[in-house]
Amino acid sequence: MPRLRLPNLSLERFRHQLANVDALPQLCVLGLASGVVTGSLMVGFRLLLDLGSLALMPGDNPEAFEGLVPWVRAGLPLVAVTLIGLWLWRQPPGARKLGIAHVIERLTYHQGRFPLRNWINQWWVGVVSVVGGLSAGREGPAIHLGAAASSGLGQRLRLPHNSLRVLVACGTAAGISASFNTPIAGVIFAMEVVMMEYTIAGFMPVILASTMGALVAQLVYGAEPAFQVPSMVLGSLFNLPWIVVTALVIGLLAGGFIHVAKSGGRLASWPLWLRLAAVGLATGAVAWWYPEVQGIGYDSLAASLGGELAVDVLIALVIGKLLLTAFTVACGVPIGIIGPVLVMGAAAGALSGMLGSWIWPQVSAEPGLFAMLGMAAMMGAVLQAPLAALMALLELTHSPNIILPGMLAVVISGLTARQLCRCDGFFINLTRHGLHPLQLPLRQALSRVSVPAVMERNVAKTRRMVSREEAKSLLESKPSWIVIVSSSDDEPTLALKAADLARVLLDEELWAKEERLDLLEVPGQRLEMAPIHLQATLSEAFDRLNDHAVDALYVDNTSTPMMRRISGIITRDAIENYYRYKP
Repeated sequence: MPRLRLPNLSLERFRHQLANVDALPQLCVLGLASGVVTGSLMVGFRLLLDLGSLALMPGDNPEAFEGLVPWVRAGLPLVAVTLIGLWLWRQPPGARKLGIAHVIERLTYHQGRFPLRNWINQWWVGVVSVVGGLSAGREGPAIHLGAAASSGLGQRLRLPHNSLRVLVACGTAAGISASFNTPIAGVIFAMEVVMMEYTIAGFMPVILASTMGALVAQLVYGAEPAFQVPSMVLGSLFNLPWIVVTALVIGLLAGGFIHVAKSGGRLASWPLWLRLAAVGLATGAVAWWYPEVQGIGYDSLAASLGGELAVDVLIALVIGKLLLTAFTVACGVPIGIIGPVLVMGAAAGALSGMLGSWIWPQVSAEPGLFAMLGMAAMMGAVLQAPLAALMALLELTHSPNIILPGMLAVVISGLTARQLCRCDGFFINLTRHGLHPLQLPLRQALSRVSVPAVMERNVAKTRRMVSREEAKSLLESKPSWIVIVSSSDDEPTLALKAADLARVLLDEELWAKEERLDLLEVPGQRLEMAPIHLQATLSEAFDRLNDHAVDALYVDNTSTPMMRRISGIITRDAIENYYRYKP
């Protein structure tokens, strides 16, 4: 009776499967794990924010800056920037990179690997900036913490780098989902803003991660939407022209926000302590009169949607919060900006709705509807992420009737910011030939596959000088290439086509004259080589071929310093054949 063969569930086989572009089941497993890990971290992060509010805020409400006496709420930002400065002062500039921009940078140029120091710094700065009354959100820290933790899981398991990219997207989606209870918006944000691509192999694990992140958060905080808003309808179609005007204004505001935030180059000459002091003083001065500008501002956002804020407060939220948030970013304080962006947009929309009601009271829609549209329009214009903005609008308000006018508002505001203000997305600041590196189709295709998927595994390794018996022994396993190592440092230098060595073995006259054969002198095809590690993507391999001006790489599989072996070689032709002929 034949014995039942069990599937190979070893970690080594799991790594090998992940190296391929079609490793969808394995990536889905990683998505589930990433969602649970990130969701748990987000619950911990929110609990830290709640502990901070328990110690400082009246009613244990993290947004209740209005309940503090003026000198306390004005002094909190100074305390916050002092604590941040003391923490970051002696650290190198690279350790101060936090938030979504850091995630995109690590994904673009470091294959999704994150430094531990930056991850630890993100906990401290994220909590202090929000609890300390700076105009800051929690989504930037959430994305960084989730993406880095998910990537760290892959690094600990020594997974190929193409799977680290997917893990970063999973951590991003789960971070957004667990922070705001918006699983769909989390998925779209991860693919549209961070990954900048849409593929089935990318979507499915990210959807699972976002789902698990939301479920973990709902076990603690419940499944209620972030904002309770009454059902609103557009009413008369005569509101559409006013929506277009509103979106145009919000697009200009978004462009102004990006330009102010990107003016950090002019402030780079200021010492760090002076920039931090300027942020603390500016925030404290505005907060003395309008504490609504402090923190994330979700209480003000909810009040805007309900039409409960006075005109002067709305103006302070549009102008004051916009300038404070942008100035804080320009001064180099790593804060989350999506929460404040939503608040600014909602306030601008509410103001526009109130003005429309005053001009045309018979047909104008409620200001709360314009506040919802403004929230999505500002987010879409600042991030240049229309789908993420629309999904956030739907999930934050649970108002499906808003989608049609929301689409119009998001497109108009996004076009205004891009065309009139010449602004790309807020996080698109690294360009190559006019495109962000993640937008290059070839780079995207090669980043989805790791070296083991296309490398030639059937190779033999030998010294430069061989005898006839040694040469025959090399060919017994029928290798495709003979890897020739240097006699001095045991480093592979060249690869010889095995068929050329076999041809030489047939030359009896040659062996009658020579006892040993120099493989560097054998007539045949030889390739100069450079090393590449087993976890690398084809994109990394292609860059390395160009950087070293060689036509092949040997795949160095070093599990420990004393255990080193060559797993195979990968040629330029193998990479080119992949992206020419593979889907």
